[in-house]
Amino acid sequence: MQKTDTVGRNAISIDNVDIRLIRIFMRVVEAGGLSAAQTELNLSLSTISEKIVALEQRLGVTLCKRGRGGFQLTESGRMIYDECQRLTGSLDQFSRKVAGFRSNLGGILSLGLLDNIISDPASPIAAAISRVVEAAPALQFNMEIRSPGELLRDLVARKLDIAVGSFPRMALGLAYIDLYEETHNFYCGAAHPLFSVPDESIGIDEVRLHRIIGRSYWAARDIKIFAIANPHATVSNMEAEAFLILSGCFLGYLPDHYAAQFVQTGRIRLIRPNLFSYKAKFQVATTEDWKSRPTVKLFVDTISKLMAEQNARKAPAALNKGSGAS
Repeated sequence: MQKTDTVGRNAISIDNVDIRLIRIFMRVVEAGGLSAAQTELNLSLSTISEKIVALEQRLGVTLCKRGRGGFQLTESGRMIYDECQRLTGSLDQFSRKVAGFRSNLGGILSLGLLDNIISDPASPIAAAISRVVEAAPALQFNMEIRSPGELLRDLVARKLDIAVGSFPRMALGLAYIDLYEETHNFYCGAAHPLFSVPDESIGIDEVRLHRIIGRSYWAARDIKIFAIANPHATVSNMEAEAFLILSGCFLGYLPDHYAAQFVQTGRIRLIRPNLFSYKAKFQVATTEDWKSRPTVKLFVDTISKLMAEQNARKAPAALNKGSGAS
């Protein structure tokens, strides 16, 4: 007698699952509920509900709780959502590769970056490069590290096609697309007199008694709060600022992701984050005609999509806390 493969009999063939239902389910999760997903999906609430029910029936599991108590994923729903991400990710990767073979996009794409953003987990640069290479295998990259002012100057002169950074001054004739925010904190080294002083005892007047670093490209932002005429040291990049802070002679700002390596080893500490911390907006800067330049448009669209995906991934975590719209 031939044995029946129970696992095979109960397994669901992905060929028989409507991918559109899966994408609707994912949009609902990422929006935080059925009502919140209506605008994005351009569907009525009843239609969205019907699609979710259809997917639940097809998969044989309850994906979410919805109603007066709010929207919340079930444990099965969370696991299914993770699998849906993997599935759609593979499909999207396949589509990008096929499109790349058809596009024949070539030439050189010149990309300018700020220094030391590689340690920022919010930065989508590496992932964007990976996707662009998939979509345009013949494309060559030219990458430069510059200060914000130099990046904008080279964009205007068409020496760069794209720049990613935080730009305290905006150059005319360029387009800017927002990406994310980078947190900057104020730090002192282990050998500095303030290192062992409690935060509550450190104020603006106390800091003014010490040497403060300013960044040449950041205008007066670093020293404005301290109301001093000039910084006691000027730097053009984060590594130079870190050296001065580590010397124990200077106080200055560093991005928190870059400073983390020194904080963890006890070589520096942050001072009064509730008072001195601020956020720097990171953007893509390019020429105003970027939409008519195929390789530039590919990179900008890719990095923008990555940021949207990154923001969407935060939604399920919030839903796990039990909050959400119905």
